[in-house]
Amino acid sequence: MAEYPARRIDYREQGSGPTILFVPGSWSTGALWRSVIAPLGDRFRAVTTSLLGYGDTDESRTPDDLSIEREIDVIEAVIQRTNSAVHLVGHSWGATVCLATVLRDRTKVASMTLIEATPFNLLRHSGDLELYEQVHAVADAYVRACDDGKLLAARSIIDFYGGDGSFDSFPARTQDYIVATTPTNLLDWSSAWDFDAPLAAYAGITAPSLFVRGERGHPVVKRVAEVLTNVVSRSSLVTVPGASHFMPATHASDVARLIRAHVATVETMR
Repeated sequence: MAEYPARRIDYREQGSGPTILFVPGSWSTGALWRSVIAPLGDRFRAVTTSLLGYGDTDESRTPDDLSIEREIDVIEAVIQRTNSAVHLVGHSWGATVCLATVLRDRTKVASMTLIEATPFNLLRHSGDLELYEQVHAVADAYVRACDDGKLLAARSIIDFYGGDGSFDSFPARTQDYIVATTPTNLLDWSSAWDFDAPLAAYAGITAPSLFVRGERGHPVVKRVAEVLTNVVSRSSLVTVPGASHFMPATHASDVARLIRAHVATVETMR
């Protein structure tokens, strides 16, 4: 467990070697990465955490402060706890928080591997207005459903990312956790719309970056990965065959292989 400031932050680590910090997205905890970390063996120091309001990480956002900066505070605190330059690995909203952390540029980041990143405001800056309006409409409908007290409003977001039936395919325990933490996810969306970096800011990222998307992912998320690859220097794009948004769970071995190769390449360069 880490503290920043006087708040609990989920922190677990195993193994030794180059430090990889695994950042999960919404409705998830560090446990998401177990099946990804296992194939890496003991060649790496694997650190996991959870974002605000999930797992053992306290919520610090308030109605008056929903900034993504509060999420960055968590990641920076974990990086400081590792006392090393880290290879950031993020999924979904966690990948977006990783991007924001690198842009704030207060900590040592050796590389990034970002899976199905969701900085949707980027689509407005890149001129992909139809896709931007599509995801905004989905998010707005979700918020209205939550305001109307619909307990399974989150199903629309899960199915948006993973395809129809994704929510129903999850184990009952996972569904219950999603429903219980939906208020936190609503805060995530507010923080996400608050994050509105221009293209020029992304162009200033120098950390070697690997952007990963699923072959069966939503077109909105797939396009985000393309835009990021086009604007971030020293970056590359990989599409995982047969995978969709939740590939850390469904394609763990593929994700582990990509992370291992990317980190090994960067470490060799260093």
